[in-house]
Amino acid sequence: MTAAHPAPLPAPRRVPPALFAGVVAVGLAVSAVGARDRTTWFLETVWALAGLPLAVLAWRRFPLTGLLCGLLAAHALVLAVGGHYTYAQVPVGDWVRDGLGLERNPYDRFGHLMQGFVPAVLVRELLSRTSPLRGSRWLAPLTVCACLAFSACFELLEWLAAEIGGHGADAFLAAQGDVWDTQWDMFCALIGAVLSLLLLSRVHDRQLRALADDAAPSRGLR
Repeated sequence: MTAAHPAPLPAPRRVPPALFAGVVAVGLAVSAVGARDRTTWFLETVWALAGLPLAVLAWRRFPLTGLLCGLLAAHALVLAVGGHYTYAQVPVGDWVRDGLGLERNPYDRFGHLMQGFVPAVLVRELLSRTSPLRGSRWLAPLTVCACLAFSACFELLEWLAAEIGGHGADAFLAAQGDVWDTQWDMFCALIGAVLSLLLLSRVHDRQLRALADDAAPSRGLR
């Protein structure tokens, strides 16, 4: 008598993309209310303001993995909080600074860590799906290079804001008196990108395969 095979576990339910979009839209709207500096709020959240409608409009032709959607939503909320308070004055950063005896509010460092952590998955997904790099040993180093390039471009934008706005751009720069702030920001982005690839690549690959499998039947019907 053969033993009965256990029933396969049901596949985990995917979070609807509309839920991520709704959370980001609400978070941005709430952060805009009573923002300490309107210009700083806009400069800090412009990436989310531009990216959200772009992702929605492109969804039918280019849906994203659930992992990437969740990370993009989390990053947008980090930007929203930093834009509302300005990075140097985020309350949770003040609590960490006082609790650990730090010299500065570390929320800016966290924001730049996310600036590498989240774009690493975004770049990896775009390269995996639109180039011959999927499975290549060059995928990871090129992803890190792209994240560093984005971080460098952001630092150039901060420099431009400082040239145009003078002391009025201090809230956007969030340097807090550190002459090496630019270098620290890029280093944090580098660490974030490397950590993201080390921790999430396998999960990301599984979701990319599942996304490709879901798209295969629809391609066959065309």
